[in-house]
Amino acid sequence: MSPEREAALRDWLAAETGVSGARVTGELGGGNANVTLRLASDDGPLVLRTPPENAVSAKAHRGIEREGRVLRALSGRARGPGFVAWCEDPAILGRPFLVVRHVDGVSITDTLPAAYPDSIETVNRLGEDLVDELALVHKLPWASLGLDGFGRPEGFLERQVTRWREVRRGDQVRELPELEALADWLLAEKPADHPGALTHGDYHLDNTLSLPDRPGLAAIIDWELATIGDPLSDLALLLMFWGDQRRADPPGFPQIQQVSRRPGVHSRRALAERWSGQTGIGLERLDYYLCFAFWRLAAIVEGAYVLFRRGKVDTAYARGIERDVPALLAEAAAAAKGDW
Repeated sequence: MSPEREAALRDWLAAETGVSGARVTGELGGGNANVTLRLASDDGPLVLRTPPENAVSAKAHRGIEREGRVLRALSGRARGPGFVAWCEDPAILGRPFLVVRHVDGVSITDTLPAAYPDSIETVNRLGEDLVDELALVHKLPWASLGLDGFGRPEGFLERQVTRWREVRRGDQVRELPELEALADWLLAEKPADHPGALTHGDYHLDNTLSLPDRPGLAAIIDWELATIGDPLSDLALLLMFWGDQRRADPPGFPQIQQVSRRPGVHSRRALAERWSGQTGIGLERLDYYLCFAFWRLAAIVEGAYVLFRRGKVDTAYARGIERDVPALLAEAAAAAKGDW
């Protein structure tokens, strides 16, 4: 960031929020689409999120804007980075940006932090915290928190299946008959619409921060895909990556929640029943939602493989999609039959 931009940011934050002395101290990794910067200030550490300077779409900031709106609504009600400010004035940084409080936490994927006991009990505690916080979010009175109009819960499942099937039909580089067959099944077997809840849209351990010194959840992060939708779709996405009972070998995206892939951890069913007991939402159609979660992710990430095959990207992630998507579709088919 240029000295001029940094000065404009410092002055704007002081004028709009009372936070003084803001300055960039580094860049945080972990994201694929947005720039995430660490800030110091007289009011403590902050994080700034903004689209890349060369973003090709004028709508590139919409996910961050949605995240800001959710974090403002969640303030004091759920564990997330504290909202500080949202700015769309191009005179400041040249593009919109979100500023939130820095969370002192660690990201967990395949190994537990050194401060944590390396035990099944620790992993189970993480699973319980994930489910408990998700249930809390799903019970929030979203309409009274400024999120009215944030999404359309009616027809949520049908829109998702129809949209992503059409995207893949219009942009494909290989035959995936299971994707078509499962889309037909998902539309034919669709449950009744849920009245709607605030949903994260990409909820799993990797999109949270854990306490640095003891087992426990510090914050849910990465709310760009949040909407008002079907809460069972959130639960299913968490469960699909949990535990050692994956139905493809190797499974799709084996690195996600890899720390839970050990014998003796809570079963998917146990975590689902814990969530159901807190939300009052039944699990009769959980087979459907797990199928939906595996299928939807496969349909979305196939786009990265299309770009790879057309020579537009060449990353380990994009290359791995060649194997990950068929594996996800195999697990979707198994879930549709109740095998999960």
